[in-house]
Amino acid sequence: MSMDIAQIASLAPVIPVIIIDRLEDAQPLAEALVAGGLPVLEVTLRSPAALEAIRIMAKVPGAVVGAGTVIAPEQVAQVADAGAKFIVSPGTYPALVDAVLDSGIPYLPGVATPAEMMYLLSRGIRHQKLFPATVVGGIDMLKAVSSPLSQIKFCPTGGVGAATAPDFLALPNVMCVGGSWVTPNHLVKEGDWAGITALAREAAALPRRA
Repeated sequence: MSMDIAQIASLAPVIPVIIIDRLEDAQPLAEALVAGGLPVLEVTLRSPAALEAIRIMAKVPGAVVGAGTVIAPEQVAQVADAGAKFIVSPGTYPALVDAVLDSGIPYLPGVATPAEMMYLLSRGIRHQKLFPATVVGGIDMLKAVSSPLSQIKFCPTGGVGAATAPDFLALPNVMCVGGSWVTPNHLVKEGDWAGITALAREAAALPRRA
C-alpha cells in the first residue's frame, strides 16, 4: 500500500539527505540508517550513481527511499523507474509540479518564499520543504508564516544540524527536518556503519511537536 507524503514524513523526525558516490556504500548505508530508526531516505540526484543507488537501497527491508534534487520534469520518470517512493525538489515551477502530480508519486517541493508556498497550496500541495532553511529565515520564517499559512506543514532542510534540529522540530508547523549530519562523509568513506547507526538512533529519538 502506497503512502502519501504526510505518512512518509511521520515515520521519523529526520530525513537523511544522502549523496552516494560509490555504489558499494548504498546497501550498507541504508541498512545502517534503518537500523537506527530512520527509514525514510532521500537519495539526491547529485552523482552519476544516484539512480542505481535508489534501486539498491529500495530493496533494503524497512527502507522508504525517495529521490531528491529532482529539478527537471524528465527526471520524474527516471526516478519512478528506479523505484523512488517519493520525490523532493529544491525549488519548484509549474512544469515540474505538473510532471510529479501526473506521476502520482508523493511530492515534497522546496519553497523559499510565501509566494511559492501559496502557489503550491493552489495546486493542493500542503506539505512543503523550506529550503535552504537557515538562509531564508529558518525558525523566524516558519513562525512568521505559521498563522497566515497555517495549512502548510514543513520539512526544513539546508543548514539544519544536530544542534538546531530540536528547535525546528518544536514548531507546530514542522513535521520533520532534512539533513546530512547523520551520514557524515568520513564515516561513509571509512565504512563505519555502526557509527552511522548511532547517529541515526540519536536523530530518531528527537521529539517533535507537529
